[in-house]
Amino acid sequence: MTGWWPMSRSRRYLLLGVLCAGVTAFVATVPFHRDWFDLWVYYDAVRYWIDAGGGLRGAGLYDYRVPGQVYGFTYPPFAALCVLPLSQLSWPVAVTAGVAANLGALALILRRLAEPVIRRHGLDRWTAYLLILCMLALLEPVYDSVSFGQVNLLLLALVLTDARLLSTGSRWAGVGIGLAAAIKLTPAIFIGYLVVTRRRHAAGTAAAVAVGATLLAVWLAPGASHAYWTSALWDTSRIGDLSYVSNQSWQGVLARLSAPSDPDRLWWACGVLAIVGVWAYRVDKARAVGDVRGGIALTGAAACLVSPVTWVHHLVWLLPALAVLADRALEPPRRGRPLIAAVGVYVILCSYVVWLWRFDVGGIDGFIGGNTFVWTELALLLALPVRPPQPAFRALSGGPARPAPERRGAAAATR
Repeated sequence: MTGWWPMSRSRRYLLLGVLCAGVTAFVATVPFHRDWFDLWVYYDAVRYWIDAGGGLRGAGLYDYRVPGQVYGFTYPPFAALCVLPLSQLSWPVAVTAGVAANLGALALILRRLAEPVIRRHGLDRWTAYLLILCMLALLEPVYDSVSFGQVNLLLLALVLTDARLLSTGSRWAGVGIGLAAAIKLTPAIFIGYLVVTRRRHAAGTAAAVAVGATLLAVWLAPGASHAYWTSALWDTSRIGDLSYVSNQSWQGVLARLSAPSDPDRLWWACGVLAIVGVWAYRVDKARAVGDVRGGIALTGAAACLVSPVTWVHHLVWLLPALAVLADRALEPPRRGRPLIAAVGVYVILCSYVVWLWRFDVGGIDGFIGGNTFVWTELALLLALPVRPPQPAFRALSGGPARPAPERRGAAAATR
């Protein structure tokens, strides 16, 4: 379907070159760069831990605070063990390694999500990849994840690798999800996905890997493990203000409504139960038609809603849903609600819109606009299309590209 692109190849590449240059200039000069803040927290907290009395076996990891701030290390001790090699490097080298890791993860995510769509619709691969890279660079969650030095792109890459293994029936399916859950608790909902979709072997593998990694951390770092599971896990003050507009979860909505008081835990629990119920129902519907990518996308949206803290950069978990919407929008006649939905969600995630209410989320405008990403997550959970996989999607990013039967004649006519 190379005829889809309404210009010659040379002009197309020239236009894409100009677009790439413009996006690069924007990314290099945009005033919202986060100065590798989260990477510094990981790096400095682990160095503090090692230098404190007791070394790895001590509890100093969760005593650390960013100088002059409340933020500390918030992940399980296994995550700190993963950061340990990075903390032994100089800071410039650690930043370089962190950026390289995130860009590598982004490349894998792009491969897993975009390649099946490109193949199914017969798009020119280089044109499509360059265009998608430019679009991803402008997404606030992606840009923030890289400039914060966050780990969520790496965790998403692990989950999507498992999604492909599920599609191919590999006995290794579940390893990536288990590792992601051991590093950070939010991806543990994907173990729930495996349970709901009746993938018992993969669910058992994921649970065993998560528990095994956690027990390894208990053995190597008993003091930090005890501090985390008995104290630090429950101390939300070390994470930041739950009512801050960047917290785009159900808990964040309640915290902003009740500020300066704490949000009502009963309302939070009722909302989480409702969200989990809808998620389980929709994921089971996706399972019934064999839609792995749809189930993964729904689980990413649910994870953002139920997590007590979903900072804007955590919304990279919505990338699978964007891929599903883009696939539907590219189907003939390429107009109507699928296209509006795909463009709308993308524009919202590029807009930085919630920051308009950074200092005041009061009033109806603050309730609607200051929670824009929450409403987007909810809309995706309720309305994201699920359907039987097309031939190119039987493996999430693998297998030969074959046009759907009804399209072979049209595909042949364009060769």
